[in-house]
Amino acid sequence: MNRAFVKEPDGGVPEEGLPERQVSDNPNYVTPSGLRQLERKVGELEERRLELREPAEDDGLAREQLDFVDRDLRYFTLRLESAIPVDMSRQPRRMVKFGAAVTVKEGGGATRIFRIVGEDEADPNNGLLSYVSPLAETLLDARVGATVRWRRPAGDRQLTIEAIDYPAE
Repeated sequence: MNRAFVKEPDGGVPEEGLPERQVSDNPNYVTPSGLRQLERKVGELEERRLELREPAEDDGLAREQLDFVDRDLRYFTLRLESAIPVDMSRQPRRMVKFGAAVTVKEGGGATRIFRIVGEDEADPNNGLLSYVSPLAETLLDARVGATVRWRRPAGDRQLTIEAIDYPAE
């Protein structure tokens, strides 16, 4: 049944409970900072869970918040347990691989830096690309001086690889 037609109680939680967060089928590669982010997130959620447990016994809003925290805690614990840390010092310096900070020049002359990271640490607005994103897949295995074609719905773009760096974390 289409989710748009399922009645939810006034609190916003469906009567059958919260749906679980979608877990990617891709390997869960993480940079060192991505691993620290996952550890920090699990710790924050565990603390929040402890804060909400007692009030949730008598307070519907606290119970609802606890449901969200429990769901997110299950998700991030699973992501932490499945994390595959990648040692940046072992990545090839002349080729774009996981963890690389890639400086590209667009056909129009604008220069941008993208870093290829794990799915949970991706933040495209800040230049952090999931390694399974279309742009990251376009950049992977390229070398300095190479021109790649980034295929986009809004039109293809030519990108020239200006530099590759593996930042120390």
